[in-house]
Amino acid sequence: MDEDSERLNRVFAALADPTRRDLVARLAGADATVGELAEPYDMSLQAVSKHVKVLEEAGLVTRSKDAQRRPVHLDAEVFDLMTKWIERYRRQAEERYRRLDTLLGRMAGEDAGPREARPRKDAS
Repeated sequence: MDEDSERLNRVFAALADPTRRDLVARLAGADATVGELAEPYDMSLQAVSKHVKVLEEAGLVTRSKDAQRRPVHLDAEVFDLMTKWIERYRRQAEERYRRLDTLLGRMAGEDAGPREARPRKDAS
C-alpha cells in the first residue's frame, strides 16, 4: 500500500466519527484551542483532546504554539488528496452511466423499429 493510500485510510477513519467531522467543520471557519473546541460538547476536555489527536495523526489538523495559546489549525491540503480520490471514482461511475444510457438508447431504438415494421394481426 502506498503512502497516499495509507494517509487516505487514516483521514477517512478519522472522519468516520461525527464529533471529529464537526470539529473539522468548525476549524474550517477559524482556528481554535482545544478548550474553545470543547465548549459546545457535553464531554471532557480530555475527550475532545483525544479527538483532536486523531485528527492530527490523520494529517487533518496541526497545533502551533502562540504564547500561552495552542491553537489547532485545519490543514486544507489533505482535502486535495481526498478530492482527487473521490473525483477519480466519480468520473468512473459517470462513464459507466453514460455507457449504460447509450446501450439503453440503442436497445430502445432497436425495439421500436421492429415493432413498427411488424404487420398487425386482425382479431378475426
